[in-house]
Amino acid sequence: MNDNDTQRGRREPPQNPAGHAPLRRPGSVRRTSSIDVTWPAGHGGPMHFAGRGRDIVTPADGSAWRVLAEDAMRAVMAFDRTIEAIESMPVRPGMGMLVGIDGGRVRHYLGDAIGEDRAAGSPLYQLLDDLVGASLVGPWAWSRWTPEWRRRYFPDDEAQARLLRKQRMEGVCTGFQPGSSAFDDVWGRDQHCHAVGALSHPDDPAGWHELPTLTPQASLRRARRMDAWIDGVMRMEAHFQDSALAPDGGRVAVHEYTLRADVDPETLELLAVRADPRILPNPECPEAVDNIARLVGTPLPKLRSATLAELRGVLGCTHLNDALRALADLPKVVARALSASRHG
Repeated sequence: MNDNDTQRGRREPPQNPAGHAPLRRPGSVRRTSSIDVTWPAGHGGPMHFAGRGRDIVTPADGSAWRVLAEDAMRAVMAFDRTIEAIESMPVRPGMGMLVGIDGGRVRHYLGDAIGEDRAAGSPLYQLLDDLVGASLVGPWAWSRWTPEWRRRYFPDDEAQARLLRKQRMEGVCTGFQPGSSAFDDVWGRDQHCHAVGALSHPDDPAGWHELPTLTPQASLRRARRMDAWIDGVMRMEAHFQDSALAPDGGRVAVHEYTLRADVDPETLELLAVRADPRILPNPECPEAVDNIARLVGTPLPKLRSATLAELRGVLGCTHLNDALRALADLPKVVARALSASRHG
């Protein structure tokens, strides 16, 4: 921390990984999703995405857990984030209409491409919604493999590069608020990140879907786990992480949050929400959690749009916003679990 940081009262960013997933509760549902981003053609080549999502229910009576829904997807984006190819497993006929669009705007097209999945809050809808963030953060994975990873995106002159970054990013989120330390290190030499371990609990490997084993290469993984159960109110716990494979075979995370929320099971109104920043790149990033109480009272079916409206720009963290938005589909997973239990 330099003298300017001390004068501004900045602290070190959080570096406290949450560790593996908790054991599943009896009478709960769990969604896990992951998107792995790789570059088969090397740095600057197209981004390849491999995603998988799964919903399971763990019955209260101790009987075996069951899969409620499971989806997978693959996609390829050009350097400018244009979608060159995309497919889902099982197949959805409308997926083809996403080819040729800007991957940063994919959410605007999901109603037409996978309307039934959007209405149902399926794992596939979560994966495609997450393409926006995964494609934005993905190139950070190269920071573990080459010190020049940002030079493809900025001019060689460092002063010009700093100005360009400021023009592009200032005001986008809390971490890039005016005066942020994020603008001091334009080449990303001092990225704050932390080593992380396995997502699955050693005593509950079924609590996570199977994750691919990647060969040593630059790759980013966006991973989510969300649990929900009824205990007077609907309780929710969630974990979000962006991590990269390191040359030594380990993983390091640049973004990680845990969330807790209470929801009225009848009205689906958000009663309380708390976010715990675990790993973030800049000292300013955690300030976003102070604003999420604005969402209390929001019906969860409206949480995706309400989060973007209430936590815009410097009021929110892009990645925290995505973690909050993802909670919107959990009541639908709970409803599917209850329906499945009634029908055997």
